[in-house]
Amino acid sequence: MKIAVLAVQGAFIEHEKKLEVLGAQCIELRKKEDLDAEFDALVLPGGESTVQGKLLRELGMFDILKEKIEDGMPVLATCAGLILLAEHLTNDEHVYFGTLPVSVRRNAYGRQLGSFHTVQEFAGIGKVPMTFIRAPYMEEAGTEVQVLAEVDGHLVAVRYKNQFGMSFHPELDEDSRIHALFLQTVACSMEMKETAMLR
Repeated sequence: MKIAVLAVQGAFIEHEKKLEVLGAQCIELRKKEDLDAEFDALVLPGGESTVQGKLLRELGMFDILKEKIEDGMPVLATCAGLILLAEHLTNDEHVYFGTLPVSVRRNAYGRQLGSFHTVQEFAGIGKVPMTFIRAPYMEEAGTEVQVLAEVDGHLVAVRYKNQFGMSFHPELDEDSRIHALFLQTVACSMEMKETAMLR
């Protein structure tokens, strides 16, 4: 199982370490040529969404990745990655991939609560630690979107098809269950592809 981690900017190494401990192989996406490699899933890490979006376009990676996500490639997006996936940003005119039917508010917690830590229920897993760093949250989600976690009435984790979007940074805590859940989804996606090819 090979996971591609967007590595143009942001906190990507922590995701790689988590996934590799769980048995996945990681490759870094830094330039368009890296997309020629075969990979089974994608991680969009935290960082600066505006910078990431700009670099994706300048490096010629944006359209290729968007197509892969639209074709059903599993993707785990955290913080800035969530903003890249969102169909709508309530306090920003930009839209990036626009593949996740949610409305996201950037820097939603403001300076006073710029960074905080909590432990909350995550659907299918139980209580997990959550680290928020100048985080967004989702104000609305489409009818087909599964809400995985909420904090103080705000949506902070969702799933839509094979897309996982989270406001917080699961890669920064010792708990690996969210990454394990993602890898289970990747494994199921790979099995479905193999079955379809055999038909």
